[in-house]
Parts: sequence; structure tokens; C-alpha cells
Amino acid sequence: MNAETIKRASAVYFTLLKEKVIDENSEHFQAYFHPEVRQTVLLLADESGTYIIETPKRIQLVVQPTGSVFATNFTHLKEKHRQVETKKHFHLMSVIIMSFLAAIDRNQAAKIRTKREGISYYALERQVNDLIMNWDSILKAKPTFGEEERIDMKEVVTTWKYMEVDTDDYAVKKGNRRTRIGLIAGAMRLLETEGLIVILDRDDIPKAIPKQELFERIEYLYHDYDRYELFKKLMISEEEEEHAENPSH
Repeated sequence: MNAETIKRASAVYFTLLKEKVIDENSEHFQAYFHPEVRQTVLLLADESGTYIIETPKRIQLVVQPTGSVFATNFTHLKEKHRQVETKKHFHLMSVIIMSFLAAIDRNQAAKIRTKREGISYYALERQVNDLIMNWDSILKAKPTFGEEERIDMKEVVTTWKYMEVDTDDYAVKKGNRRTRIGLIAGAMRLLETEGLIVILDRDDIPKAIPKQELFERIEYLYHDYDRYELFKKLMISEEEEEHAENPSH
């Protein structure tokens, strides 16, 4: 491993740290696939607790869930993203994001439709509400529901049930993180910050359109995690799977 290889590999890796994604038009994309450079980048990634996703047109850098020097705790997340106020809001935002992922990761038809039309915040609110009301019904019959999956279902259900859907004052609505739509907006901003979705019609009826980077991350990374599949199963009932409605309205 010579100095030039280390220099090129470092340029690739630190560009990934900054940009998160490098596409085929970047000089770093071509440099990465030089065998010695690739080996060095993978070594840097492994040592720092990160992971490289390789696809024909892009490479992505993601943080491993444990053992990473770049992993952020709740306090750091709260400082970086002001919309994350408390842990219960963070847990709800996680449910919102997983519900969004489950909606686009059902089948090829859902993938094509959501790439073209996106999912509106109001459609996502209805989807999350149906999910949480279903969890509420299950909890009444089975109070231990969620314990095996290590999810505080009771807190998630209670917090969501007593949140307003929206507020009449639009100026307040845009920044109100204590309404359901405000919380959904915050959750979608987290995905937008990571370069995984595009948000359209912010001043009317906002909707989130997944980017190809998100589908690649789901395919090449999330599908390898048993916990993702467990959460996805919790998000979609068999009936929803068979009769998935158009989520764009």
C-alpha cells in the first residue's frame, strides 16, 4: 500500500463522509473501483464502524448500528435536529419513518408509484394513525404487546392519540412539532437531510418522494437486518399488503 493509494482512498472516504453518496459522474467513483483503493476504503470504513453500499451507479456510506465512532446518541441527535424534542417524540418519528419505508417497500408496483407520485404527509398521517389504533386495540387485549420487540407501545400509542392532527394557524402549523403533521414533517426532514427523499409542495400539501438512494439502501442494507423485517411486519397487515391503496392522496 503506497502513499498515492492511501491519498486516493482517503479522498474517496472523506468525500463519502461529507456527501454520504458518490455517483458515477464523480471522479471519486472511478477511483474507488481501483482494487487497491477499494481495499483501503473498505478498511477505513470497517475500522471506523461504517459500511459501504456498492451499486452500479452509486456508492453510499452508512453508519453501522453499533460500534461506530460516528454513531450518535439521543443527545447529539437532539442537538443536530431541533425537531427531536424528547425520546417519546423520537420513538414516534421512528415509527413514522418505518411506516414510510414499509409503504414503499411492499412490491415493485408500490416502488414505481411512490417514485413517481410520492406520499403526502396527510396520507402518511392516516397510515400511521391506522397502524397505531390497531396497536391500541391489540394492547387492550394483550398488555405485553411490544415487549418482545423491545418497543414501548403504550407510550407510542398514548403520545400519538393525544396529539392534534394539525392546527388552523398555518404559520404555527409549519413549525409546530407537537402536531401529528408537524412530527411527520420533522421525520421527513431527517430523511431529506440524509439525501434519501425529495420533499415537494411544502407550502400546500407536502409530499415525500423517495430517491433511488433510499431504495438502494433498503435493498442492499436494511433487508439484511432481521429487526428491519420485524418492524416492517408490524407495520403492514396481510390485508394492507393485498389491498394497498394509492398513498399519494
